[in-house]
Amino acid sequence: MKTLKIYSIVLIAFTFATINLSAQETQERPSREKWSLVAMEGTVTKIVKETREVTLMGPQGDLVTITAGEAVERFDEIAVDDVIAFEYWTYMKAEFREPTEEELAEPIVVVVDAAKAIEGMDPAAVVGAIVKAVVTIEVLNRPFMFATIKGPRGNYMTIQMEDEKLITELHIGQVLIFTYAEAIVVSLNKVNTGK
Repeated sequence: MKTLKIYSIVLIAFTFATINLSAQETQERPSREKWSLVAMEGTVTKIVKETREVTLMGPQGDLVTITAGEAVERFDEIAVDDVIAFEYWTYMKAEFREPTEEELAEPIVVVVDAAKAIEGMDPAAVVGAIVKAVVTIEVLNRPFMFATIKGPRGNYMTIQMEDEKLITELHIGQVLIFTYAEAIVVSLNKVNTGK
């Protein structure tokens, strides 16, 4: 009977130590935040004309859904399978924590209606609304250092990772809180026609 009590005490102590370590690991992983101008080329996989959203696949299989701003001319000439080159600004902040009940109930929230231009950005460039969303990691490509996340509306975003340690700690299916500026294209040009 005494042995059972000792095992119980050891098990309880181990459980509290494990919970404490897990809490420390969560606290030690700070949020990541950055603005960047992205230039890429991709193949059009989906177009939503009403919202001017275009989903593209990059050369390494990375997916991104962008919105063509009103300044982008000849939008109606773009078709699925076209290869296009484009530039857009992004703002990203990842919070590596479990979503709250409120966030799960409302998985996408507009934080700011339009992002202001940052220093070094063309003042005429429109970044779009800043949105906070509950997202899921869909792809982790460790050799090429990128992660693809899926938002609550089914849109995809591929993020170039810079921290090798962090990408090894993430896993497919992991849910996190992601604040981002909706991608508004500032330039878009056809490279070739897919059909």
